[in-house]
Amino acid sequence: MSIFAISDLHLSTDERIKKPMDIYGGEWVNHAEKIKENWLRSVKARDTVLIPGDISWALRLDEAAADFKWIAELPGRKIITKGNHDLWWASTNKLNKLYGGPDMLFLQNHCTEAENLIVCGSRGWTCPGCDDFSEQDEKIYNRELVRMELSLKEAEQIRKGRKIAVMLHYPPTNDKFQPSGFTRLFEKFGVSLVVYGHLHGRDSYGRGYRGNFNGVEYKLVSFDYLKGVPIEIKL
Repeated sequence: MSIFAISDLHLSTDERIKKPMDIYGGEWVNHAEKIKENWLRSVKARDTVLIPGDISWALRLDEAAADFKWIAELPGRKIITKGNHDLWWASTNKLNKLYGGPDMLFLQNHCTEAENLIVCGSRGWTCPGCDDFSEQDEKIYNRELVRMELSLKEAEQIRKGRKIAVMLHYPPTNDKFQPSGFTRLFEKFGVSLVVYGHLHGRDSYGRGYRGNFNGVEYKLVSFDYLKGVPIEIKL
């Protein structure tokens, strides 16, 4: 039983959604087929896959249903958190009631167990110190910090010596790699690993911190950065 991660699937399987990713070229040509092929090659039925955001281009929940079905039919248990483009996102209670199950969990404000890990999740947001960081950004950033802390506090209650992994959609720092409220929370709660996405293209990958920072390992797992291959998480 293994744990994998890949974000930014950017699916649009519902015929009402016209959002071809091929226009971005490179890894995005026939990207859904690449995801499926690589997933089937890597992930087994008893494995877990972390998918930190930007799941579907749908605007409404009913339009996203086809993408949920597409993901559900792939092997493994999928843990899904919200990305900035997931405009269909409803309450996690509603999402899990309608589309969740033993092999599909929508996660926010809470945590879940996966193999020998406790997994927490939040969308995150642009961090202070980024260009054009606004007053509105600060409000959303602070709200996401509250959500992240709720998830981590719940994890602490059931931890029992196990390691904690975190799913974020946004990078956890600004592009200068300065400490943020997120990194301070991760250090406070002894998080071992953070996976995040959101960054696309060679010019953007370098804006996300990768590696160990104050004892926490950070990994970029966006689809194109991984060349469509889910990365196995080893702690």
